[in-house]
Amino acid sequence: MSNYSNIFVNEGMTYSGYRDLIDSLLKSNKTTGEDNSEAMLHYSKMNVQRMSRVDKTVELNDAFIQAINRLKNSYQLLVISEGWCGDAAQIVPLFDKMTQLAPEKLSLRLVLRDKNLPLIDAHLTNGGRAIPVLLLLDAQGELISKWGPRPDILQHLLGEWKAEISDMFELAERLHLWYARDKTQTTQQELTALISKLE
Repeated sequence: MSNYSNIFVNEGMTYSGYRDLIDSLLKSNKTTGEDNSEAMLHYSKMNVQRMSRVDKTVELNDAFIQAINRLKNSYQLLVISEGWCGDAAQIVPLFDKMTQLAPEKLSLRLVLRDKNLPLIDAHLTNGGRAIPVLLLLDAQGELISKWGPRPDILQHLLGEWKAEISDMFELAERLHLWYARDKTQTTQQELTALISKLE
């Protein structure tokens, strides 16, 4: 399987580098990945706004902060993402906040899904290349846990919505309304449970 440590070190971008890449591509009417259609450019522009909003407004809850602060060892967060992905825009800024809280214990790097197909294909969700996917690595670069592409409850709701709604824009609207109301709290709860199992 993939050499996670090699990908983390040699291909991974910092969160600010990821944001800069998306911004610079948009100036040339492009986005990450091969599809530079109007729809994908629209999604990417909206996602820049979403990431900026989450960056400014996210508040880490006490249980999440305590779980991170209790960590004794250091870990790497390798995240598979893309600039056009709406879920990633709502979640990736939270990963950055985690690492800001404990930079000596947590380090974050992002890689693009479509440039790392063997990596995402080893971590499919219901047979699909859904993102973002968080791969949690130990200090030696070994994979110890995975999370994503969205909170379990939202994954379940999305399945129900897809059964009744065929319009992708309406689906996206429901998805982002859920994220706006939740304010990352469900994601924080799931990540708290994941981190609490670590040393």
